[in-house]
Amino acid sequence: MKQVNLKKYLLPNLPYVLIALYATKLGQAWRLAPGADASAKLLGLLDGFAAAFQSALPSFHPLDLLVGLCCGAALRLAVYIKGKNAKKYCKGAEYGSARWGTKEDIRPFMDPIFENNVILTATEFLTMNNRPKDPKTARNKNFLIIGGSGSGKTRFVLKPNLMQCDSEKYPCSFVVTDPKGSVVIECGKMLRRKGYRIKIMNTINFKKSHHYNPFAYIHSEKDILKLVNCLMVNTKGEGKSGDDFWQKAETLLYTALIGYIHYEAPVEEQNFATLLEFINAMEVREDDEEFKNPVDLMFDELKERDPGHFAVRQYAKYKLAAGKTAKSILVSCGARLAPFDIGELRELTAYDELELDTLGDRKTALFFIMSDTDDTFNFLISMAYTQLFNLLCEKADDVYGGRLPVHVRCLIDEAANIGQIPRLEKLVATIRSREISACLFLQAQSQLKALYKDNADTIIGNMDARLFLGGSEPTTLKELSAALGKETIDTFNTGESRGRELSHSINYQKLGKDLASVDELAVLDGGKCILQLRGVRPFLSNKYDITKHPNYIYLADYDEKNTFDIERFLSTRLKLKANEVCDVYEIDAADEE
Repeated sequence: MKQVNLKKYLLPNLPYVLIALYATKLGQAWRLAPGADASAKLLGLLDGFAAAFQSALPSFHPLDLLVGLCCGAALRLAVYIKGKNAKKYCKGAEYGSARWGTKEDIRPFMDPIFENNVILTATEFLTMNNRPKDPKTARNKNFLIIGGSGSGKTRFVLKPNLMQCDSEKYPCSFVVTDPKGSVVIECGKMLRRKGYRIKIMNTINFKKSHHYNPFAYIHSEKDILKLVNCLMVNTKGEGKSGDDFWQKAETLLYTALIGYIHYEAPVEEQNFATLLEFINAMEVREDDEEFKNPVDLMFDELKERDPGHFAVRQYAKYKLAAGKTAKSILVSCGARLAPFDIGELRELTAYDELELDTLGDRKTALFFIMSDTDDTFNFLISMAYTQLFNLLCEKADDVYGGRLPVHVRCLIDEAANIGQIPRLEKLVATIRSREISACLFLQAQSQLKALYKDNADTIIGNMDARLFLGGSEPTTLKELSAALGKETIDTFNTGESRGRELSHSINYQKLGKDLASVDELAVLDGGKCILQLRGVRPFLSNKYDITKHPNYIYLADYDEKNTFDIERFLSTRLKLKANEVCDVYEIDAADEE
């Protein structure tokens, strides 16, 4: 039952109750005035007042109480009407109340221990705690970083946050998109020193990469559908939407083949190389509808064993296509999977070493090295991100009761160039509670809208912090200027009129001015940045000085001896140390024949 707050209603009306009690004297004076009619009582009203005020106490005669009640109610009504029609003045904020934030504004959102914060600017940090004591200061760790080329997205934001790897209270894993592979080279040794596992997926040089097999993370039919959807979305090419029929037909075939591989093939053959072999073996003869290729025979055999098998049902839908249509579908599939004709890529995806589902179990740093000039193999990174989010969310729910023990931060540099992550607009809205966060780095806000279309605004809306490092893209500047709002300023004008007599005039008035206009944002100082945190005034601050961080001495930026050697790290050769004890096993293969 809802409890009524009596003080809220009694205290504001108490003065009117007191006035009503003393207004009873009016009724008492009229009642005690001599005379039989109204005119006589009016003449003797002064005598009535004299008699009424012989006692200072209010009158409790029913008629007197009625008069007092009416007077009190009338006064309360008059005050209410006056208040409703009162003019509202916002002195100093007539055209807007925008202002820059201060250290007092950011203090409630910061952790007193430096290592427990996410670094945003030189003076503004945000606690890593997703559940602070005061719920109103809770903010998600999804950030949007916007800065043109050369504005320092890597130096002023990405590297400082990688160096925040010392927190014992809030341990954190990192997933970093690393164009050109420079970040892992400069920060890898520091992370290993801090106890991190290093995982690398390199789409520039496959020989300097751990193996990644998307098939290794398929556990059910829904995982097959997610993988196929991700493959289709990120291999359609620039501006090539294509006919829906062909895309849906390809989806059916991929789903059927991957379903067969997952459920029927040996573990070592569950990869893209096997999928490519299946498609190469699917010969179609237009003049012979009854012809069956080796794949048809395999599915026929599976149908006999299990007529309701998931792969059989999908393949039956694909086989509804006529010979010529089926041939066109196979050509389209072959073109889409053309990158896997490269032997190095087939080797890269032959088995899995990334262990994506373990990033929330222990501190790990996963680097996706990609080319910033060629996006041919970027679909692999997008596929890995999609599986990463799905795997971690499922593990958080099924194993850890909704929260991963180690927070996973995805620092997605060049987010517009890795391809589209399916359902990202839904993911950024739900991953916070699972101790996962995404930080998108863009050169312009329009890049996000070009990639995610109408969903871009939803993605931006779920980013509690937005950091502008500088740029000149008109749409970004215009939207940022509007978001910062207007402030009210005082203007002082003087005038002079010349005629027979010389006259002067002075005019004072208030005007509204953008807190930062488009032209001011376009020429923003290279050492400054603008931070917007949900529910807080924007901050105009200095960019973070990386050299002041305690862990800077472990970076290659500080000393070349700290350079991380990827080739040496990935070497699988066994090197025994002197006097190291080990077990040696001898196997005679002839005994097995």
